[in-house]
Amino acid sequence: MNANDVVVGMGEVLWDMLPEGKKIGGAPANFAYHVSQFGLPTCVVSAVGEDALGKEILDNFTSKGLNCHIATVPYATGTVQVSIDQAGVPQYEIKENVAWDNIPYTPALEALARRTKAVCFGSLAQRSVVSRNTIGSFLDAMPENDETLVVFDVNLRQGFYNKEILCNSMKRCNILKINDEELIQVSRMFGYPGIDLQDKCWILLGKYNLKMLILTCGINGSYVFTPGNISFLPTPKVEVADTVGAGDSFTAAFISSILKGKSVAEAHALAVQTSAYVCTQKGAMPVLPPQLTGQLQ
Repeated sequence: MNANDVVVGMGEVLWDMLPEGKKIGGAPANFAYHVSQFGLPTCVVSAVGEDALGKEILDNFTSKGLNCHIATVPYATGTVQVSIDQAGVPQYEIKENVAWDNIPYTPALEALARRTKAVCFGSLAQRSVVSRNTIGSFLDAMPENDETLVVFDVNLRQGFYNKEILCNSMKRCNILKINDEELIQVSRMFGYPGIDLQDKCWILLGKYNLKMLILTCGINGSYVFTPGNISFLPTPKVEVADTVGAGDSFTAAFISSILKGKSVAEAHALAVQTSAYVCTQKGAMPVLPPQLTGQLQ
């Protein structure tokens, strides 16, 4: 990969208001930060408000050495009230009509799209028409070739999705990342009830002509489906601090590996190790140890 081949995380950037204080969150930033730790050029695309919380996000990303293309818009910077249940699993209350709902599409953003090798986007940032259209325009402007990776990380949150958004996003992507709970929701919506999870994955892989489908099942392991093949790995038993950002780090490690020429099996193994490590740390953006990042040097 050359410096022109950027890996982009696009969508929400916000503050997770956790019981112990606030931490920067949002799947796109988590994804891009972990990709950057694996040594690939990355960029976070989002928007913040003209407020102290917005400035703090920009300062934080600068301190992490994270490249960003973040617009400042006349809306409040996004926040999420997070409570952690006894199993360490987060519950979210997401504020509406905030900065990241209003990401503008600009000539500079189009220029970035033209040199993007892989992009990861989700359903949450598409809840508003402005950001949804910006994401669509960005995907339109990306290079059309076999090497380009378009990752739809479903990330269902709090009813901020509908069948049309999910359907369009699955059509636009060539890699789908979904967890077991989301797969059940999507299956209900799309009318695939009563068949087992693996069969549902094969249906989605074929129907949307995907290169890969990644299914994570928490403590029950994870699967990567490719046409005619399936990779399963158990989830390592670790002491969980919290699961915030674990899925994003999984996607980041997996995509980084594929872009660096690793096989699906190798990429899957590194993804599992990386997300297990992130579960042992508080928050979504811990520094990864060299025994993980060194596997792609």
